[in-house]
Amino acid sequence: MTYQRSEKLRLMTYNVHSCIGSDGEVSTYRIADVIAGYDPDVVALQELDSGLARTNNAHQAEEIARHLNMDFHFHPSMELQEGRYGNAILSRFPLRLRQAGALPTAGWWRALEQRGAIWATIDAGDREIQIINTHFGLNWRERVAQAEALLGARWAAHSACKEPLIICGDFNTLPISPVYRRFRKILHDAQLAIKGWKPQSTYPSRYPLARID
Repeated sequence: MTYQRSEKLRLMTYNVHSCIGSDGEVSTYRIADVIAGYDPDVVALQELDSGLARTNNAHQAEEIARHLNMDFHFHPSMELQEGRYGNAILSRFPLRLRQAGALPTAGWWRALEQRGAIWATIDAGDREIQIINTHFGLNWRERVAQAEALLGARWAAHSACKEPLIICGDFNTLPISPVYRRFRKILHDAQLAIKGWKPQSTYPSRYPLARID
């Protein structure tokens, strides 16, 4: 697929909760069907399983990418039982992995869940687009440390991470938070950048009341 500079890139971010629906059914096909309904060019996914018995030992990122006929890269933030759990980037365009790794955890919070990020480059015709996908922690101190790391020299401020840059994911933080304000110092909020668009709440999924992504 070719991409012209005048065209818009359609991007989606989605925490899929290990592809387990509210009815308890595990289905990568249903997740792929939801994604297909929005027709994105790039998809940032969080909370994916790979090789875990609880989700039928499937490599969920691979299955969803196959359903959608997309390229993908998966990064396991954690090793669980006999498998892995983490984030992925899917793309209709050629995708090149630049980096994937852990983000800081905060002291006593360390034992709960390791968080990570994945950075890939999309070859969109006559230009490259940098995409960073992440899933921040539940403790506010942890999120502050993770934001500083993601905006630092290893990630967003890396010499190879040139504009245009998109940082997306599940940030577990509200627009009034210090983490959000820190991001706004150097980045645009995509939902606020669209003229005439009212920002949409994303959490909780059944009856969204807050915007944390």
